[in-house]
Amino acid sequence: MTLVQMQPGSTDATPADRTVADAMDPAGPQVCGDMTVEVALAVMTSARTGHLLVCDDNGLCIGLVARAQLAAVRDGSAYSDRIQLRDILGDRGPFTSPVTTMDEARHLMRCSDVDALPVVDEHGSARGVLALAR
Repeated sequence: MTLVQMQPGSTDATPADRTVADAMDPAGPQVCGDMTVEVALAVMTSARTGHLLVCDDNGLCIGLVARAQLAAVRDGSAYSDRIQLRDILGDRGPFTSPVTTMDEARHLMRCSDVDALPVVDEHGSARGVLALAR
């Protein structure tokens, strides 16, 4: 498991032309999809974060898991200590790009009913996380 910290984007853009790169947070902890829910919760606690970026064996981002999502899985009746993050991610995405406008990102978040989006480059590598207040 490799933990990577990215630098946040610039805040010099005017509100009309702000992109996701201007507002995203550093990528924070990145973990592999074979990590179990219990271990992921422990990593979140030690990193003092509410989410983890999940990557495949090639280091490409396959999704984002939040503390509340993991807690719901752990507290569910079908829980097993062998459940891995890739088991609960479902379909790949949604993701956004650093060049996406903030209006487009807000729309995607509303339509997808998510509080945070992984920000990935053109190769699928995590660049950061966009988390907006709802």
